[in-house]
Amino acid sequence: MELPRAFGLLLHPTSLPGPYGIGVLGQEAREFLRFLEAAGGRFWQVLPLGPTGYGDSPYQSFSAFAGNPYLLDLRPLAEKGYLILEDASFPQGRVDYGLLYHWKWPALKAAFQGFREKASKEEREAFQAFQEKEAWWLKDYALFMALKAHHGGLPWNQWPLPLRRREERALREAEASLSEEVAFHAWTQWLFSRDWQALKAEAEALGLFLVGDMPIFVAEDSAEVWAHPEWFHLDEEGRPTVVAGVPPDYFSETGQRWGNPLYRWDVLEREDFSFWMERLRKALEFFHLVRIDHFRGFEAYWEIPASCPTAVEGRWVKAPGERLFARIEEAFGQVPILAEDLGVITPEVEALRDRFGLPGMKVLQFAFDGGLDNPFLPHNYPPHGRVVVYTGTHDNDTTLGWYRTATPHERTLLERYLADWGLAFRSEEEVPWALMGLGMKSVARLAIYPVQDVLALGSEARMNYPGRPSGNWAWRLRPRELRPEYGERLRAMAEATGRV
Repeated sequence: MELPRAFGLLLHPTSLPGPYGIGVLGQEAREFLRFLEAAGGRFWQVLPLGPTGYGDSPYQSFSAFAGNPYLLDLRPLAEKGYLILEDASFPQGRVDYGLLYHWKWPALKAAFQGFREKASKEEREAFQAFQEKEAWWLKDYALFMALKAHHGGLPWNQWPLPLRRREERALREAEASLSEEVAFHAWTQWLFSRDWQALKAEAEALGLFLVGDMPIFVAEDSAEVWAHPEWFHLDEEGRPTVVAGVPPDYFSETGQRWGNPLYRWDVLEREDFSFWMERLRKALEFFHLVRIDHFRGFEAYWEIPASCPTAVEGRWVKAPGERLFARIEEAFGQVPILAEDLGVITPEVEALRDRFGLPGMKVLQFAFDGGLDNPFLPHNYPPHGRVVVYTGTHDNDTTLGWYRTATPHERTLLERYLADWGLAFRSEEEVPWALMGLGMKSVARLAIYPVQDVLALGSEARMNYPGRPSGNWAWRLRPRELRPEYGERLRAMAEATGRV
């Protein structure tokens, strides 16, 4: 696909400011859209939007299709009289997921009861229509979440055997006894869809595009693995026999053991890749461009025996990526997909990406640890510019944090290279802006920058440490921290480099 010459910002909605512990799809999200438009940007990139569980990772969601109820704005529900929204004391600048769990779910359930009692006829009909339209995934998800709550949050493969095996009688009994809880989880998804579509419409009215993020794998404890165990390598107890990850790399000497169950690609292919068709169809309802995480896994993926505690012991296994993307192209035409092609990339992965005209990624923080042949240096980008350049991603340190820990070689090459491009910095706080300037000047069609780099924040604002099991995904903007002068500076850079 062809991208416009433009720039955008990377900010997960959980990182928006606001009074109730986590960013939501409300007024602060609309204010961010207006900031982006005023700054001359055209793209807002987010992380996966699915409901999260233990560890709070958006890449380990309870569903491949659902939205995260934490992102729902309770204020409009309070205005309708569905609940009384009392003041709560939440920390600023960080998400306290433990505190949020014990506050937001009860608040949402109170709002649901208020909806049951006070909703208009039109709202009730809209909710019913949503349930009928989305039943193909929503029914499994809502029952999964209700059963999960009923069993104290245990993973599905620790539930009683009849429910693990989805025996028809057990499912009917659960649907009957948990009908209120099932309806509640369906209702949160109706609200999420409605709120996101309203935000998308506002983005479109401003001439902006939304960039989503789709993990290649799904979580072991998810509605899809429970509902369709035949799609995955599982044992008779519903536990993975092999799991996903990557071998030792830049981020970890022992690799990354993600733990996601691996697909039985032969089964998915016999079903005409219907699971992937539905995933993309749903994603394209929400986003204008979809980044698929770990694109190289479509060519070959790292298979780790489930018994291994790290990712060191594993093997590469071929995947039917070319047949899958041919089917996608047949169904959708030229799909707006961004290939996350970082990590161990081979000529075969590059050929798969280029065969379907998918833009790849370039990360400037990776550009200075070698010589001038480093593929992440802008002068080595392909002339067609079909790449998206980032200073860093959610898995990297902030650019200021990266610079503070950079080697002498990296610092020297950075200074010399920036000088060749007419860029310089007088203090370390100027390094993020210098790298953003480099991305702006590059041939890359699209440049996307984490908001932490716009604010020149250090490692305290890092979003994720790959391989660290807790303490991630918590950074938030503080109220009024993203000031207009940042937008003015971004716009000046974008105008000077033809990105407005």
